[in-house]
Amino acid sequence: MSGMNNQYTRREVFCRNTCHDLKRFWEREIGKQTYYRESEEHRLGRSALRKLREEWKQKLETKLRLRNNPEDTEKRTNVG
Repeated sequence: MSGMNNQYTRREVFCRNTCHDLKRFWEREIGKQTYYRESEEHRLGRSALRKLREEWKQKLETKLRLRNNPEDTEKRTNVG
């Protein structure tokens, strides 16, 4: 009977170490992925392309507004 207990004890120790190693492995992997994602978001935030797109979007919206509402444009020029 004591032989069986030793088998179970070894298996529990093995499982405990293995589970701890697996947990540590996945925590590292998640940490790496989080770091890569945050780095990419930061890089995109500094990107000039995003700023240029926003500027062009605003210009196009202004042109469309002026084209669709010429009366508003005339009122603004007469007031100013």
